[in-house]
Amino acid sequence: MSATARWLPLALLCLAAPLTAQVRPRPEACVACHLDQRESRLREPARLFPGDVHAEKGFTCLDCHGAAAGDTRSAGFMSKPARRDIPALCGRCHSSAPYMRRFNPSLRVDQVTEYYSSKHGARLRDHDDPDVATCVSCHPAHATRPPSDPSSSVFPANVATTCGACHARPWMAARHLPVNQLEQYRSSVHGRMLLDQGDLSAPTCNDCHGNHGAAPPGIESVRNVCGQCHSTVAEFFDQSRHEEAFAQRGLPGCATCHGNHDIQQPDDRALGLRNELVCGRCHAAGERHGNEFLQMQVLFDSLQHDYQRSRALLARAENGGMEVSQAVFELEDAKDALVRARTAIHTFRVEPVRAEIDGGLAITAKAHERAEASLAEHRFRRVGLAGSTSLILILVLGLWFKIRDLERRHREQKP
Repeated sequence: MSATARWLPLALLCLAAPLTAQVRPRPEACVACHLDQRESRLREPARLFPGDVHAEKGFTCLDCHGAAAGDTRSAGFMSKPARRDIPALCGRCHSSAPYMRRFNPSLRVDQVTEYYSSKHGARLRDHDDPDVATCVSCHPAHATRPPSDPSSSVFPANVATTCGACHARPWMAARHLPVNQLEQYRSSVHGRMLLDQGDLSAPTCNDCHGNHGAAPPGIESVRNVCGQCHSTVAEFFDQSRHEEAFAQRGLPGCATCHGNHDIQQPDDRALGLRNELVCGRCHAAGERHGNEFLQMQVLFDSLQHDYQRSRALLARAENGGMEVSQAVFELEDAKDALVRARTAIHTFRVEPVRAEIDGGLAITAKAHERAEASLAEHRFRRVGLAGSTSLILILVLGLWFKIRDLERRHREQKP
């Protein structure tokens, strides 16, 4: 039976029925008919819905497409909802705490309110923007999966692609927004950690911008956003001269030096270049406070050099059979000192960095001393072994000559 033939009796029945006793299609009829459609837009919803989280909870087509009480649309049925109606449609369930407790008590019920506080919600409410994101832009209708599911559009590794489905489109430029954020994020230190290394703790779009209340961090809140993960760095920045200076100039804390979507892995070797390209925006080359990063780079280089030298000496001792595992283990504390020194950069003062570097240099010096002692002991053992071996060889040769002499005398004494 063709799709037209299958739908015709139902359509006639709906038209004939009074509004107070309208006939609603059975859910199984929705699926059976839509699977038979040639158009993908009509067929795909029925194909995808069995794997949807709502279907798993027992919801059917009519739970979303059935008209609400008092609605007089044909047969109590609502086809594709208008974009402006989608938040309210989803909110019929998701904004009701008593109702949501039946399915997932941990889900918040303020998403619709939060959505209208976002840039997306404001454009929908105030401008009826035909392209603005709504609930189904991030949680695909008929294919919604929980965030913990790797196939979900809001699984951490998929969030950037989900956001980029709109924010990488050329038409975003007409709204005075850049279209390269997704490309920049993928090449950033955060993007590489998440997308290439599979580190799900790495931040993605909604960690900085929020999800239902998505909005760009304001200048005054960038430090708080970054500080969610980089708390120690944020504390150092708060104690620095730059916290007040940035605020006075309207500069966004962390992003002023590190950027936002294209944040790269900090590199000690680039401190001098950063001093020129970043610090040079405000500080002249000869200015008193214009060369702190150059001094810090010298300190970092000294600790890196001493660490490598001590590690190489310990490796020589280890390869020589000496027990230096404890010294190798303790030497790794120098790396921790280096990490703390890198964090202390955000005080924008040399003294805190120097204090951490000095602590690391004390560790490398101790490791160097132990490595030298182990190598000296190794040399002593080699000399002792050589001497002992020589003595034993002399004794063996002497014994051999003695035996030969005794054998000769014995032969001479025979008649």
